[in-house]
Amino acid sequence: MNHGQALLDHNRAAWDRQAREACDWSRPVDAGTIAAARQGRWQVHLTPCALPLDWLGDVRGRRILCLASAGGQQAPVLAAAGAVVTVFDLSDGQLAQDRSVAQREGLSLRTVQGDMRDLHAFADGSFDVVFHPISNLYVPDVRPVWAECQRVLASDGLLLASFYNPVVFVGARDPQLQEQGLIRPRFAIPYSDLEDLPADEREAKLARGEALTFGHSLGELIGGQLDAGFVVERFMEDWQPRPRFLIDRYLPTFLATRARRIG
Repeated sequence: MNHGQALLDHNRAAWDRQAREACDWSRPVDAGTIAAARQGRWQVHLTPCALPLDWLGDVRGRRILCLASAGGQQAPVLAAAGAVVTVFDLSDGQLAQDRSVAQREGLSLRTVQGDMRDLHAFADGSFDVVFHPISNLYVPDVRPVWAECQRVLASDGLLLASFYNPVVFVGARDPQLQEQGLIRPRFAIPYSDLEDLPADEREAKLARGEALTFGHSLGELIGGQLDAGFVVERFMEDWQPRPRFLIDRYLPTFLATRARRIG
């Protein structure tokens, strides 16, 4: 498998399956959540904890792109709160969750399928906000994502993005080590399932239908935003509520930034 269409096809299928199984990021919001959002009581998530309300402020009338953010959760809430919402995602199964909530609740939102690194479907300056939670680990290079976000945002527009602390990709995922309370470094950053995972482990992951992932450096995740023409205004860390790896118990492994397009 290469970094091109084969990777996209595999990860699309993996997320279509997660949508069918209603995983944590694929479980549509209920009617009560939408009703509350219509009354001005709403919250969305870049990380497991609710996003501080002052990161977005009043969304009424604002053009928001939910980038690689389908699943029937963030976009319907923002639409119910009064935003003009477009959802862009690789997985049609995930997008179907948003369409389902929109139809059920009488919401207006647009869904578009595609690769987060290529937003040619949208003209320059099409959005006031890009909302981009925990998803760029599924592409081998994040810089095209930041460049496209910068292009489709209007002047002074906001990019709200989250990602894993790259430390989560470094350690060996050995249950025996975890039982002993040991963390053994195994991989360097940047990390790639395609290039760094041994062939037998990679094939086993493919056979399980799991999405392939990539661990990016902070230089790419945060420095890449600066290089693309953003100024980072806010920064937040968050804890993993259900630790998967030993490191999750010792530091907050979710990171989020609010950055403003300059020029």
